Amino acid sequence: MKTLLEHVERSIRERKLLGPGAKILVAVSGGLDSMVLLQLLQALATRSSWRLCIAHFNHQLRGRASDVDEQFVKKVAAKLGLPIRVGRGAVKSRAKQTGVSIEMAARELRHEFLASTARRLKCPVVALAHHADDQVELFLLRLLRGAGAEGLAGMKWNTVSPVDQGVRMVRPLLDIARKTLEEFVQQRGIRYREDATNDSVDILRNRVRHELLPLLRQRFQPALDRTILRVTDILRADAEIADEAARAWLKLKSSRRFAEQSVGLQRRILQLQLREEGIRVDFDLIELMRGSLGHPVSVAPGLWVQCDEAGRVTRVSGSAKRFRLGHAKVSLKGESGELAFDGTEISWRKVRVRGAGIRRGIPNREIFDAGRVGDHISLRHWRAGDRFQPIGMRAAVKLQDWFTNRKIPPDKRRRLIVATTIGGEILWVEGERIGERFKLTDGTRRGLIWSWKRGQTT
Repeated sequence: MKTLLEHVERSIRERKLLGPGAKILVAVSGGLDSMVLLQLLQALATRSSWRLCIAHFNHQLRGRASDVDEQFVKKVAAKLGLPIRVGRGAVKSRAKQTGVSIEMAARELRHEFLASTARRLKCPVVALAHHADDQVELFLLRLLRGAGAEGLAGMKWNTVSPVDQGVRMVRPLLDIARKTLEEFVQQRGIRYREDATNDSVDILRNRVRHELLPLLRQRFQPALDRTILRVTDILRADAEIADEAARAWLKLKSSRRFAEQSVGLQRRILQLQLREEGIRVDFDLIELMRGSLGHPVSVAPGLWVQCDEAGRVTRVSGSAKRFRLGHAKVSLKGESGELAFDGTEISWRKVRVRGAGIRRGIPNREIFDAGRVGDHISLRHWRAGDRFQPIGMRAAVKLQDWFTNRKIPPDKRRRLIVATTIGGEILWVEGERIGERFKLTDGTRRGLIWSWKRGQTT
């Protein structure tokens, strides 16, 4: 049986991860996985003429323990005679500012540090210590979040940095189980740092690792890891075919209508273009754009994009405050934002409902259950046939009948703004009641405070 060192050397050679004489930035957290990766690359460096440099990122999430990790990695670098670069990031502040999870904020800051360090040191490649268990956990996490084929395909052996196309990222341990790494550490007496947060079941990844995976292996599929890894290989190949088809479409100056293409191809065409614009992509945004050809879609405060009939995505020129079309798709991702629609200035923010001391009855302000509203809504005007269930009513009524009963003049009816979910359900009619389904209840966790100020329409 091949040793772990021989296995990794063969993987690197056959997958063309690292060439002779390569200058490699090794990401080292101090944990078991990264310490094994560092030892293996160090052992192979002489015969391959590699030049190694260590990069350590201090997430500042575990107080003194994070600083001890940093000191540990510095001592390891000194013992091996390798240069080291250390970075630090305020992960909690980043998460709060951008409205993403702590895990996502940590990932973004870590990748930014690794890419910038690689550029400064002129290292074209960064080596990461992800292994087979990580791939299995990632598959289940993304499955629970509703990812598509590309997401479920998991991590690649060799890919580009998400923040710098000029930096490659390689994962030489991707087909090796953590158990094998643990055995290697015991045999070689390699020291490493334990992260206590890895045992906390408050973190979803840890619940998958410590609760879901053992249950699935014991009760449903003993060979679960092998099965999932096989599925990721299949999905990765399928995703590559979809990418090739989408890129071929974008290269063509075809007269074929974008809307006539298959749904899968439409989604991949939009996905590729949005990523090139540096825009975070999710399913809801893609579906909003597919259903709004020719209309700008809000993807962030002050940022609008539009897909034309040919499937080409462009940023809409001008600020959101000058936006005056009769229909708009709006993103409510993050913690707060501002926009303008048909002369009306709108601001929104999300708050914790419990203990927030939310004041009610303030003019030109409504409060919704943010979870029921969702991350994307549409703004438009009244349309014939619109039905609406105002708060306090047991059934929906025609919006026209509501206006008539409220003695709202026809010219005013046409000016009032209507907000709907992406599914078309009306949640707000300007100056009228909110939708019954979107009111705050005992089960509400997050509230959406919606304020508006009407100016002059054009």
